Amino acid sequence: MPQQAAPVGDAPKSSALPPSTAANPADKAESGGTPDDQLTVIRKRVSEVNVVFTVTDKRGHFVKDLTQNDFRVYDDNKPAESIRSFNRETDLPLRVGLLIDASNSVRDRFKFEQESAIEFLNQIIRRTSDKAFVIGFDTTPEVTQDMTDDTNALSHGVRMLRPGGGTAMYDAIYFASRDKLLQDKSTGPTRRAIILLSDGDDNQSRVSREEAVEMAQRAEVIIYSISTNTSGVKTRGDKVLEHFADETGGKAFFPFKIQDVADAFSQIQDELRSQYDVSYKPADFELNGKYRKIEILADNKKYKVRARKGYYAPRQ
Repeated sequence: MPQQAAPVGDAPKSSALPPSTAANPADKAESGGTPDDQLTVIRKRVSEVNVVFTVTDKRGHFVKDLTQNDFRVYDDNKPAESIRSFNRETDLPLRVGLLIDASNSVRDRFKFEQESAIEFLNQIIRRTSDKAFVIGFDTTPEVTQDMTDDTNALSHGVRMLRPGGGTAMYDAIYFASRDKLLQDKSTGPTRRAIILLSDGDDNQSRVSREEAVEMAQRAEVIIYSISTNTSGVKTRGDKVLEHFADETGGKAFFPFKIQDVADAFSQIQDELRSQYDVSYKPADFELNGKYRKIEILADNKKYKVRARKGYYAPRQ
């Protein structure tokens, strides 16, 4: 049976971590408990910040052969105190959330998008190493397949989705980030990504756009968005999709025709296998709950580095 996510946001907007959106009490037991426990986990490893990033040249081609000495890392506008580790063409296990807009607004092209998503999962997920889950969202997020490395189960989860209803995209991102990706209990480092397939028009969410962005940043999630708008004109929803991608170090794709959706999935797959991973110790770090900006610069000005914009320090 699909797992229905409970409504998000009965707590005040000022709450740093609103009540859990997980519908299944067993999920909460497996996740390790309360939001305070989540902050404790962050606090234990806060002296070391991990960032996955992508480097491209002026033509947009991936640059995969750079070394640690080719970059400068800034945290809160200050050089990092020390670099703890650096890996290129990282092969870290993937944890992927596939979020598919199942609202009425995408009904015409829904079948093709489903098949493109299934092909992507079949290509990207490696048994025993990578895992993914599937969430469809209209008025509420619904888990049709929980975290697994079984691509047949994931495909079934995608095919279970049926379009209808409004669009609660922000709630879906918030739920996937906090109740799924942030709760991943992998023993070693992983890369966390959300693949968001939507027109970007949210009309049902209880959390705000910025609350969803913040939760994705807390969960160290990279968001790749694929617009389902095929009008040829950039809409407000497209700009929202760009915002989520920019803030998390991902990329937004705008297919001109529906067949280009498969190409967008293919480009995301290539990028996920062409990234760098750096861990560093920030200078002058304080447990004050404030947002800290991350900036990674390549010494070669011809190269563009794409990484998440920052993170939130925990409170004492």
